[in-house]
Amino acid sequence: MALPKEHMDTSEDYWNLPDGQRAELIDGRLYGMAPPNYIHQRLVSQLTRIIGNYIADQGGSCEVIPAPFAVNLHADEKTWVEPDISVICDSSKLSERGCEGPPDWIIEVVSPSSMRNDYITKLFQYRRAKVREYWIVNPSDCTVFVYRLAESKFENISYSFHERIQAGIYEDLFISLKDFGQK
Repeated sequence: MALPKEHMDTSEDYWNLPDGQRAELIDGRLYGMAPPNYIHQRLVSQLTRIIGNYIADQGGSCEVIPAPFAVNLHADEKTWVEPDISVICDSSKLSERGCEGPPDWIIEVVSPSSMRNDYITKLFQYRRAKVREYWIVNPSDCTVFVYRLAESKFENISYSFHERIQAGIYEDLFISLKDFGQK
């Protein structure tokens, strides 16, 4: 007797979600997304501004785009994610639908509902897609985990919000989140 097939969601399911419903499609499975809270959005806003201003001041060609923004991570129609912040340096990856392939730098700000996906599921996906740099910003414990792709493996460095963090794709960009620590 054949085993029943597990349901696989598709890109069509992802793109046909009801208005206002956010989800990510990872390896053919839809994951719902809860609305972000104030500190989450404040961090995303400030990081987007800092990185965007740095790129503009340097005359760079990379684009920094905050969520909601669709990223077809593997360009395979089975995985569409919405990173909190995407930095894309290859403009040929940008399309009307979003980013077709891995961004150069992804930042996720952890929410209680996204913790497992950010630390495990997405880390695996981003590593597999060869994202150059991935930051996991956790406002609950004031830490930032930085993963850098180096010679086909991720290097992992942990920082506190009180430390200056060097961006791997920009050697002279340092970011401190000390003003975002718990009060």
